[in-house]
Amino acid sequence: MKAQIRIGVDTGGTFTDFTIISKGKISTKKIPSTPDNPSQAIIQGISEFLETNQPPLQIIHGTTVATNALLERKGGKIALITTKGFEDLLLIGRQVRRHLYRLKGQSPSPLLSRQQCFGISERIASNGAIESKISLPELERLIKQINQKKFQAVAVSLINSYANPHHEKIIHKELKKAKLLASISSDILPEHREFERTALTAVNAYLMPVISRYLKNLEAELGKAKLYIMQSNEGYISPATAKAEPIRTALSGPAGGVVAAFHIAKAAGYKNIISFDMGGTSSDVSLLDNRIRRTNEIKIGEYPIRLPIIDIHTVGAGGGSLAHYDRGGSLRVGPQSAGADPGPACYGHSHIPTVTDANVVLGRLSPDFFLGGNMTIFPERSWQALETISAKIGKTVLETAEGIIAIANANMEKAIRVISIERGIDPRSFALFSFGGAGGLHAAEMAAHLNIGRVIIPSHAGVLSALGLLLADSIKDYSRSLLKVSDKVKPDTIDKLFQALIQKGLREMQQEGFQDKDIRFMRYLDLRYLGQSYEITIPMRKQSSIISDFHKAHQKLYSYHHTQQPVEIVNIRVKAIGLGRKIKLRILPESHRSPDAAFFKWQDVYIHKRKHLSPIYIRARLQPGNIIKGPALIADTESTTFLPPAHKIQVDGYLNLIMERSV
Repeated sequence: MKAQIRIGVDTGGTFTDFTIISKGKISTKKIPSTPDNPSQAIIQGISEFLETNQPPLQIIHGTTVATNALLERKGGKIALITTKGFEDLLLIGRQVRRHLYRLKGQSPSPLLSRQQCFGISERIASNGAIESKISLPELERLIKQINQKKFQAVAVSLINSYANPHHEKIIHKELKKAKLLASISSDILPEHREFERTALTAVNAYLMPVISRYLKNLEAELGKAKLYIMQSNEGYISPATAKAEPIRTALSGPAGGVVAAFHIAKAAGYKNIISFDMGGTSSDVSLLDNRIRRTNEIKIGEYPIRLPIIDIHTVGAGGGSLAHYDRGGSLRVGPQSAGADPGPACYGHSHIPTVTDANVVLGRLSPDFFLGGNMTIFPERSWQALETISAKIGKTVLETAEGIIAIANANMEKAIRVISIERGIDPRSFALFSFGGAGGLHAAEMAAHLNIGRVIIPSHAGVLSALGLLLADSIKDYSRSLLKVSDKVKPDTIDKLFQALIQKGLREMQQEGFQDKDIRFMRYLDLRYLGQSYEITIPMRKQSSIISDFHKAHQKLYSYHHTQQPVEIVNIRVKAIGLGRKIKLRILPESHRSPDAAFFKWQDVYIHKRKHLSPIYIRARLQPGNIIKGPALIADTESTTFLPPAHKIQVDGYLNLIMERSV
């Protein structure tokens, strides 16, 4: 049998990135995205591998389709079935004011109107007892009404279904008979908090028609290739699972980047890093302290997504972020982006300045080696675009360009402060792990402002998220609410609940194609002091020490704990891991060859209003042990690294660029 070709594909707002593993060798590719039809760029990028004489092909895909459909409100027409009397649940929400001191309140804009919410007579108590049975004739009439209104998907979220899903299963069975797409709350989030559970179920239903259509078309175009979809929880799933639970694919591209950062940094000997992924449209940051942090409390737009997701903070600052001035004449950058079309002015299709154009004007990109020389850019268009805005704000073109960079940096530095300083963590004890097409241009100056002493720029930095897809495992998360004080729960009761979730995970992982020897399980408990509103997720190492582990975690997070206060077990969680094939990271011996062999050309680079004649090096020609002192540029086929004065870079055995201040 021929060796398998594995391809990681990350679709971004500006570029679609590819990492290809064939015959043990890694190759990469970056082409402009096709926002109107994201699969078009994917097929274009891998068309050479879709021929019939090619070896078996496996593709792991990180996609923004779900996120974009949600943010742009381009999902399907959906209905909600809930317990009669609770039809207004999504409209009421949590009554949380996003802007506390605004005199005028803001009404939520739910995904569906009151006319799309239908109540059905049923009642299950919080202990799971059935108090009022569901009426099949009433259900049949309701489904007929939904069919007449031509809804594309139906969300089902009954009150207290987390305690007993019996009625939701009945409804699901009837919806399947009617050939309607159904999103069932007890399948997606069998936990308490009815608003968050219902909101998530509705969002999932909203995305089902979009993702189902997208994946169906993509699978047809890929032919016999085996396709997997990256989730936001650091693992991938089959297209069938993604169609049923598309909400799990939100933020899947950034998740791939964090996975790659974790594995590469760990191999290179760095346990504490802040991953910084700057693409064309946005920047994503995540703090990793010898582990990938996850959270259950995020929002996409204004919609709460209560699922285990990598803890990533995103800001609208990327290479394509638009520079403009406000009504007061002040310079602004983002969050709007030029995207792939028309792109930055230097691409030749626009006159609006972007962050990329500012870097071109400052000489921090090489027009002769943009994307390895595979894409032509027009520096004069960048100058013309910045001349227009500089005249409006009364600055020179170079001053305006440096101002754009400074504002973009400040926006991204603020994101790093959110995940570190605002959580009581000192970023100075971390290394900044920078990647993405634009990350290397900004990392040095950002690290200096944050007093971070070391920057790591990995090999294949411009397509690292695509590389991370090939370093991921298949992961599924399961949970169940318990809501009992720990002293009143017998140890064997907890074990039985864990085993029920583990058996479910085992069955589903086997359906995904994994053998028992390749399946692992991790157990967690969500705990809180009795009377608290929110809980902390604690790994289940030993049942005898779980309460003391909770007290320690509470002390670390909030600076206090109460050993005499009763502890409530809120949720039981299981993380199922299907061990997949991964890229093997190989270390290379140190070379004694001079970095002069990688020299490309000299170029003027402007730094703090001063012109510096700086060397440009081709990154692919650098060897382990090479040292380069700034100012300099290191150009790669997918990205460029800017090395300021008083900084140096050393290439390590994994071909990472390790940047530090040299004085």
